[in-house]
Amino acid sequence: MKIALLGYGKMGKIIEEIAISRGHSIVLKVNSANSATFSDSELKQADVAIEFSRPDSVMQNISRCITAGVPIVVGTTGWYANLENVKKEVQSANGALFHASNFSLGVNLFFKMNEQLAELMKPFPEYEPSIEEIHHIHKLDAPSGTGISLAEGLLSHLGRKKNWKLYSEKGPESANDTDLPLIAIRTGEVPGTHTVTYTSAIDKISMTHEAFNRKGFATGSVVAAEWITSRKGVFTMRDLLGY
Repeated sequence: MKIALLGYGKMGKIIEEIAISRGHSIVLKVNSANSATFSDSELKQADVAIEFSRPDSVMQNISRCITAGVPIVVGTTGWYANLENVKKEVQSANGALFHASNFSLGVNLFFKMNEQLAELMKPFPEYEPSIEEIHHIHKLDAPSGTGISLAEGLLSHLGRKKNWKLYSEKGPESANDTDLPLIAIRTGEVPGTHTVTYTSAIDKISMTHEAFNRKGFATGSVVAAEWITSRKGVFTMRDLLGY
């Protein structure tokens, strides 16, 4: 499989390493030096594109791939307000797009566990939920796509909270009864740690996923690229994992 890497920073280099180890080749690498100059003919050499760039570049990269007829796997977050328009664009072009807030197998199992825990906690309003995420200082979006996915999963299954509300590391000083506190911390070189907590007056229940490095995210994106090349439409990790 021939892969175009749209975004060739730390993550792009790890994806390259894993893709080559799985027998694939990289035919295009796009970074800040050539993001404005790479051609459609270069892009069309690829069987699939893997996009890990920046929130200000992702929409252009998605559109270029759809127009060029190249399936695209999108790992960049911060663009989901445009998701419905992108779905229409993919459908109109009979294209293929795979997006995920996090490509780690462990994180996606964690998403499912989060939903199941919220169902269990639904009858117990004495427990107040909150979510905390910790990422490296280079991460541009806050909250992360993973944090938002956790919050949306909890909200849809718990029922008694209406919205999530972003807080800094100081925490939820003024959360109200309908807000789910989502605390985003940026520090050091942390790959990603997410904790879902339910706190009552007498105890606390916590569930944590901690990434040790970026290889889980990179491997998942390559697996998604292998999976999508024979498909048309818009897909997520739920489709790949079958839950």
